[in-house]
Amino acid sequence: MGGARGSSGSIEDFLKQCEQSSDAAYSALRLLLERLEDPSTRTDARIFLSELQKRFESKEASDRCLHTYHFQIQDIYLEQYEGFQKRKKLTMMVIPSIFIPEDWSFTFYEGLNRHPDSIFKDKTVAELGCGNGWISIAIAEKWSPLKVYGLDINPRAVKISWINLYLNALDESGQPIYDGERKTLLDRVEFHESDLLSYCRDNQIELERIVGCIPQILNPNPDAMSKMITENASEEFLYSLSNYCALQGFVEDQFGLGLIARAVEEGISVIKPLGIMIFNMGGRPGQAVCKRLFERRGLRVNKLWQTKVLQAADTDISALVEIEKNSPHRFEFFMGLVGDQPICARTAWAYAKSGGRISHALSVYSCQLRQPNQVKKIFEFLRNGFHDISSSLDLSFEDDSVADEKIPFLAYLANVLKEISFFPYEPPAGSRRFRSLIAGFMRTYHHIPLTADNVVVFPSRTVAIESALRLLSPRLAIVDEQLSRQLPRQWLTSLNIEKADSEEAITVIEAPRQSDLMVELIKKLKPEVVVTGMAQFESVTSSAFEHLLDITREIGCRLFLDISDHFELSSVPSSNGVFKYLSASPLPSHAAIVCSLLKNQVYSDLEVAFVISEEEEMFKALCKTVELLQGNTSIISQYYYGCLFHELLAFQLADRHPPPQRNDEKTRASNVNGFSSSTISILDHAELSVNESDDSPLVHMDIDQSFLPITEPVKASIFESFARQNITESETDVTYGIRQLISRTYGFPSGNNTEFIYADCTAALFSKLVLCCIQDGGTMCFPAGSNGNYVSAAKFLNAKIANISTSPEVGYKLTEKILTGALETVKKPWVYISGPTINPTGLLYSNEEINTLLNICAKFGAKVILDTSFSGVEFNYKGFEQWNLGPTLEKLSSASSAFCVSVLGGLFFKMLTGGIKFGFLAINQPSLVETFHSFAGLSKPHSTIKYTVKKLLDLGEQKTGDLFNAISEQTEILGSRYKQLKQTLENCGWEVLEAQAGVSILAKPSAYLGRTIKIRKGGNSQVIKLDDSNIREAMLKSTGLCINSASWTGIPGYCRLTIALEDSDFKRALDCISKFKSLVS
Repeated sequence: MGGARGSSGSIEDFLKQCEQSSDAAYSALRLLLERLEDPSTRTDARIFLSELQKRFESKEASDRCLHTYHFQIQDIYLEQYEGFQKRKKLTMMVIPSIFIPEDWSFTFYEGLNRHPDSIFKDKTVAELGCGNGWISIAIAEKWSPLKVYGLDINPRAVKISWINLYLNALDESGQPIYDGERKTLLDRVEFHESDLLSYCRDNQIELERIVGCIPQILNPNPDAMSKMITENASEEFLYSLSNYCALQGFVEDQFGLGLIARAVEEGISVIKPLGIMIFNMGGRPGQAVCKRLFERRGLRVNKLWQTKVLQAADTDISALVEIEKNSPHRFEFFMGLVGDQPICARTAWAYAKSGGRISHALSVYSCQLRQPNQVKKIFEFLRNGFHDISSSLDLSFEDDSVADEKIPFLAYLANVLKEISFFPYEPPAGSRRFRSLIAGFMRTYHHIPLTADNVVVFPSRTVAIESALRLLSPRLAIVDEQLSRQLPRQWLTSLNIEKADSEEAITVIEAPRQSDLMVELIKKLKPEVVVTGMAQFESVTSSAFEHLLDITREIGCRLFLDISDHFELSSVPSSNGVFKYLSASPLPSHAAIVCSLLKNQVYSDLEVAFVISEEEEMFKALCKTVELLQGNTSIISQYYYGCLFHELLAFQLADRHPPPQRNDEKTRASNVNGFSSSTISILDHAELSVNESDDSPLVHMDIDQSFLPITEPVKASIFESFARQNITESETDVTYGIRQLISRTYGFPSGNNTEFIYADCTAALFSKLVLCCIQDGGTMCFPAGSNGNYVSAAKFLNAKIANISTSPEVGYKLTEKILTGALETVKKPWVYISGPTINPTGLLYSNEEINTLLNICAKFGAKVILDTSFSGVEFNYKGFEQWNLGPTLEKLSSASSAFCVSVLGGLFFKMLTGGIKFGFLAINQPSLVETFHSFAGLSKPHSTIKYTVKKLLDLGEQKTGDLFNAISEQTEILGSRYKQLKQTLENCGWEVLEAQAGVSILAKPSAYLGRTIKIRKGGNSQVIKLDDSNIREAMLKSTGLCINSASWTGIPGYCRLTIALEDSDFKRALDCISKFKSLVS
């Protein structure tokens, strides 16, 4: 080529073209790159570049070349000390439309240099915002990585980077330069146009190192950033990509760090678990803000290097001034390089405008995921439609033990919310998975061979103890004084320790937590139930426990031993005397273990409790009791502690130790206080949940739960409630939202005298209201066609009950005549009314009807429980007038002091929250409020649930958006389901009651009553003659479909079937109904 002619003709021709404009220069360089990429012309093209560089060897000539010919070739020196084995400099080209290497990138390289030499060796690396590629090439040259991907959104930068790669991969004569592994830079480096890490993500490239030196100031002209990025865009626009970033939709946008935030989150998705990310961070927002950007995303941060650099004169910081104007935040600048007192952006802007030089700190941060696999799962969830809540995520923890607990749970919760479309049915006695994990922990760590069928889950220890006492109804119970504080006041003030009728209230005697004193009291008072804990010094050996077992067995007394203070959720839990005893001997039939799980590292008020019993009868009775009185335990709380148990079990080899041999002699049978015949009868006839096996799942049309898809806003609110830290009290205060809800929906007046009480679910609130009725000497009045579980709960609590017969002519609704006739014979009536949607009939009370009923109730001085918890999904309500209770209640309340209306409700159906339960109760009468609070021990929603509810209430106010649309869509689904189910039932000989709303309908199996069905199971067969009480059992055994019979609905002949099932389950249910028809002879 003779030194004067090159790949684009002579050097003079090349320079002449470049001189025309920067666009012309870029076109010439692009043609030159094509020659470099072609192996047949590569050598000549590289020689041409050598000759070109020689034309402008001095700094003055090089600067003149940039000004005149719109490109520049310069040397960048990498090492300046003697003995460096590799090349000390790189030869690099720049053009005006890309960032020219200066202090910013030099500082970044110095930070990279502070890592050990092994940091990049044989690693896959990506550089974000590579500019002219010098850092990518320097990394490859110095540290011999497996591959470096230089990425930039500026297409011209990518082309120039490739030219620079050839400039340094080939010598001046165009020959490859090989390293010690016989590789060239061309083997180790690639450049690609990419918006941050999109190239790696799209090509499924996993990275081990990510480095980035990208813009951190918002463009003062936001519209400029919305232009299409092409290599033909203006030089000014392409250059601005090096200086400025656009809004990215992150909270860090307010500091100009939104692009870095997005880079970190994209990095989490493509980096390998042990990978490292290294970023250059301008200190303008302040060091704390910069560190927090990484830490709240689950990264450990190490500051490698910090210095000061002059603020680039061509960077407009007016966007930062505007941020300071609209927020309390102050950015950090300095006057010159030697100033040590920070000044704000506004002062810096004014100083720079007046000719002063301003500087800012520049730091290089290295960061690594603290729990990589879990953090990756969390961000994968957020990327799939939940980006809006990423600003709430906070994975920064000062205490590693807190991080070790919360990050795995968030990953688990993210996985659950990603995988499930609805919360599956879980037994009220606790998720089988959770109970199995508890049993597994006891087997693995304490060698106690328990199963899930020995464990019953309760919302709290107090609830567990109170439920056990209500189940057993002892004449006298002795309770450890530390465990009696939340028991009903009436139990603790009664002096009736002599034998009394079973209807009398339980008497509880408080005792000190010391076994010898407790034993003395047991001997003297001979209670029927003892509930106690153990002092720390007595728990070390099993002697105190055995002494309690012996004395309680001797007098025929039940023992509930609380081990909460001695139970450790740890991989190295300390043992105690109780566990030592249970590993060697079964738990005697008269004894049970109570344990509260409250010792997590994150939430001091997140409680779940469990009771262990190895007696089948006690296990089943406790399961039914928690279902009647509590509904169930928060599924999210079970997920939380289940995650902790799983973390402690997951790394262990299964069945590594043989099951211990236990001595059965110590558990000899004894005559102890059992269950009353009335209690057994109530529990047996309550039609509570059916235990199902894993291999034959049932279809539940007997559950008041929606199994329709959980809406995205609900999932987002649930996750955000746990992702946040330091949630304020106002963010969990749902009272205003609930007040607005019942005012807007029902016209219910709630003033300063209205008390709002919250619980995990409405069943717990209803149970307390029944106790208030009993305390008042009242009678619970249930219309035929009420919630069967509520009726059974009232019976279980020994309330006086009046059943009000209703008429088929009006759809089994209460009428003025029916209610008047019923209340004339009742003293102190407490009237239960379900509405506007009546559960389970699915009919609606109109505004006129409900106001008429309230007038009748006021006439007789009744207290009304208005249950709205099944309302909110009306699919056939043409002509229905929304309730307006205000005027009527204000008039009636002033006329009768005894009359009051309490509103019971939840968001269960109103927001279609699936398995997330929440109950509220609004009481307007001060005396009733006082009575209600005398029954302590109510399990209240955790702050995370209240945060979720408040978010949903706020969204519900909008009447538009995703939540509103989802509720409308699912209401239509329920309407369609009702029609399908009605048609199937009628085709199979059922009489269906017309429904307008809710999730259940009533139907009478007219064609089957009096007929027989043969049910085969294994080698046996059973013939059942069908009636309205055994139709549930017959359908369950023959088809696996669970429904409620007439004994549950209270309406002769009519069964209840729910429709809010998952799609495949609903289809199975229809098939079961058809199958049952074919089986009936």
